[in-house]
This record gives sequence, structure tokens and C-alpha cells, in this order.
Amino acid sequence: MPTSASNPGRDDQQEPHRPQQQPHRHRQVAESFGVDAPRYDRARPRYPDELVRMIIDAGQHVEGRAPRVLDVGCGTGIAARQFQAAGCEVLGVEPDARMARFARSSGVDVEVVTFEDWEPAGRTFDVVFAATAWHWVDPVVGPGKAARVLRRGGVLVVFSHVFELPGELAESFAASYRRVAPDGPFAVDRASGRSAVRMYLAGYAKVAGDIRRAGGFAEPKQSRFDWRREFTRAQWLDVAPTTGVLTHLSASARARVLDDLGAAIDAMGGGFTMSSTTLALTAIRTESS
Repeated sequence: MPTSASNPGRDDQQEPHRPQQQPHRHRQVAESFGVDAPRYDRARPRYPDELVRMIIDAGQHVEGRAPRVLDVGCGTGIAARQFQAAGCEVLGVEPDARMARFARSSGVDVEVVTFEDWEPAGRTFDVVFAATAWHWVDPVVGPGKAARVLRRGGVLVVFSHVFELPGELAESFAASYRRVAPDGPFAVDRASGRSAVRMYLAGYAKVAGDIRRAGGFAEPKQSRFDWRREFTRAQWLDVAPTTGVLTHLSASARARVLDDLGAAIDAMGGGFTMSSTTLALTAIRTESS
């Protein structure tokens, strides 16, 4: 779902856009997604059903009750509703009141607060996950707090989509963004020659290191789910404004980038096929702390 290549998180819808500094320090970007919560919920892709089932099975919940799930940075509740549909009891934690309001309207229980400041009040969970949101969490605080609220045998899961835009479209986007926001918080660059998936895998390796240092977890394991999707011009121009690379821009600057993207898609025949991967990192809570 425009995020740090070394920090998987909420805003990774394009390839590769790297915040100049640690993403969790860019609160103004992290809390910019609610500018158009209905569009965000409508346009953002859902997560593979196989991933949802894998996470629930890994959580080893107590027989006879629904799995208890904590969604860190739940946004509008996209992933939360998928877990609810699979029979889970879900609590969301979301710092943006606009996103939380939308999630509540769709049936998700949400507490408006950052994960770092959230008070569990003795509650424990079978699953703690962050769906395209973990990079907004302090990497020192996050894993330790997840360990404290997970029951033994529960699972921490960090997952996100990684989209590989066709080369000509990615290049058009990068050039347009550099023109309108040369001093923006994201380094938009196609020159590295590295695929988005490779960059995100490096990011997940860093998250795994954070989890190891926190203690209380078995060795983190990576999973991936590959898929493809066709986008029309209108569909992609609905997705693009929901990314942090664009939400922090002024309306006029955002419109210029979208005009350039639209022209690039028109030049490709009015649509394109995008290869996508959903990456996941899972770590089981152990008895040790």
C-alpha cells in the first residue's frame, strides 16, 4: 500500500517511495489518510482470504469462543471487517478520528488513540495485526507492547500489499511528484533498479529484527501471496489519492499529479495490469518474556 521500502506500512500503493526519515515520526502523513475516508475505504484493495485464514489458524484461540483480534492502525476497517466476516471479535486502534468514525459506521469497534498510547486495561488477544500500518508504529515500542497484550500462543502479524506499477506509469508518477513536491517527505525514485517486493522484503527483515530484540516471540516467519489486477484509468485515479504520497499535498498539487497519471494511463490504452504481492510477517508469542 508510497511507503518506506524498509518499513512496511499503510501507504504502499506505489513503487518505491521512501520517506526521508523514520516513517513513524511523520505523524502529519500518518494522520492524513482521513481527508477522504469514504474514498480510502472504497478504493483500497482487500486482503487475500488465504491470508486471513492463515492468521486466524496461527492465533491458536481458545476453543469455544471467537478469536480475539486487535487491529493496529485499523483505518476505515477494511481488514477488520474481513476478520469479522471470518468469525473474529475485532477491536481497532486508530489515531485518526475521521478514519475511526468511518470504521465504526461499518460495524467495527474502535478506540481513537495511537498504539503506543493505547491502554489495554487488562485485555488480551489471540491475534495482534497491522494491515498496511505497522510502519507508523514506533519500532521499539510496538513489538514489546504487542507481546504484552498477546496470550501465550497468540500471534503478531504485520502485512501489507506491494504493488508493482508498470515501468512507464511509475516513471511518470515519479517525475510528476518531483516536479510538484521537490522537498516532500518521500523520495520517489525508479533509479535503484530494485523491485518493490525486494525492497519490502528487506523492510520485513528489519521488522523481524525489531521483534527479535523485543523478546517474547518465536522466530518470525515470512509469507507471500501473489496476485494480479486490471485497473482502468478511473479505478487507479480513485486509488492514487488515498496514498500518503498524495494525501499530504495541496489540492492543486495533487490535481497536477493525477492529471499526469491520467495522461500516462491514456497513453497505455486507458488501463493496465498490475502485479501485486501481499507480504506477511508472523511471530508466535512464546511463554518467555
